[in-house]
Amino acid sequence: MLNISGIHEGFVLDHIQAGMSMRIYHDLKLDQLDCTVAIIKNARSSKMGKKDIIKVECPVESLDLDILGFIDHNITVNVIKDDKIVSKMELHLPKQVKNVISCKNPRCITSIEQELDQIFLLTDEKREIYRCKYCEEKYRRHAKR
Repeated sequence: MLNISGIHEGFVLDHIQAGMSMRIYHDLKLDQLDCTVAIIKNARSSKMGKKDIIKVECPVESLDLDILGFIDHNITVNVIKDDKIVSKMELHLPKQVKNVISCKNPRCITSIEQELDQIFLLTDEKREIYRCKYCEEKYRRHAKR
């Protein structure tokens, strides 16, 4: 059995779809933080079959919940203080995502103005549809589960 030690203060991202942990690691820019990160891939899960887990030993304030909610709002965020889970944060689809996805419309202003932020607004929460703020190009999230 694999044993990964607990963390004193930080957070644990649980119930990540198997194989998605490295994308989350990069999208959350965890590689730029000066803290301990443990990635567990393909852990056994009675609920999901297989899952990934990310343990991060740093304050939860360094976590961008909007990006995480956009990637997968079914992930559980356990906040750890003094070696114990003190709270579980619920994720939601963010109303706006900035510089996470890019507009595919070649005529969009973001294709011409490279320094312009890529901003997408949630327009249909039920179907998880986002639209470009500038040209209204549609981006549909695909449910991973």
